[in-house]
Amino acid sequence: MNLNDDLNRAIDIARAAAAVVMQYYGNVKRLTKRHNEAVSDADRASQRLIVSELRKLFPQDGIIGEENETGDAITFDVPNPAGRTWVIDPLDGTNNFLAGLSNFAVCIGLLDAGRPVLGVVQDVTRGQTYSAAAGIGATLDGRHLHVAQTPMDDTAMLMLTSNLLDAQGHCPNFPMRLLEQTNWKIRMMGSAALEAVQVAAGVAHGAITINGKLWDIAAPAAIVLEAGGIVTDPRGGEIFPFRLAGYAGAKVPFVAAAPAAHAQLIREINCQTS
Repeated sequence: MNLNDDLNRAIDIARAAAAVVMQYYGNVKRLTKRHNEAVSDADRASQRLIVSELRKLFPQDGIIGEENETGDAITFDVPNPAGRTWVIDPLDGTNNFLAGLSNFAVCIGLLDAGRPVLGVVQDVTRGQTYSAAAGIGATLDGRHLHVAQTPMDDTAMLMLTSNLLDAQGHCPNFPMRLLEQTNWKIRMMGSAALEAVQVAAGVAHGAITINGKLWDIAAPAAIVLEAGGIVTDPRGGEIFPFRLAGYAGAKVPFVAAAPAAHAQLIREINCQTS
């Protein structure tokens, strides 16, 4: 089975999971899990479906998922961290979903030796499928995607994470500078995956996520990379290959950007001028 076959199966699973999520939309309560994070029955139902299908189709592969049934841990079933591992976010944008805001997605990514080689981001309410596999290209509902070719200018759009606090609970300087200026168009969608794939689609020049986890970036990273983009940590360092052994949900901050914008964004993030 090649990556094209794997991709088609992952797309089918993501669309099926999105249908499950929509059954709950507008009629579900907010629950909490570790660290008082929001979760819902929709998250868990979506993950149950995805995990069940992946285990039937790819019994030798590992699985990492944001949820478990009790909310006390993530799902981590990775017999070979150097092999193939599916990384799942069954509902990215849970707070949007609970509030009735339509920006949320189902994400299924595949890491091979820690590198993103396949990704599906299913925009649930819009019924749109962003997908990619290594060597195959990135598409939105079959239309090939390419990142923006121009540098940051007055027309550039930048997606910015909605949670900007660092590990010490402080807001760094760069968001204040970005919000004080009016040249770059700053947008916050509340879904790290949907923000990142806007880079792949050429809609945004960059997307910055400070408090993401592995499941927020695994699937969109494959799409951004296949569309010609760059994915790094906020200092410009490599995220991939990601060391999966013992992963328990640590934060994975990232910048997804078009090549002509990446270096400028990294400089902006790391400038210490207030």
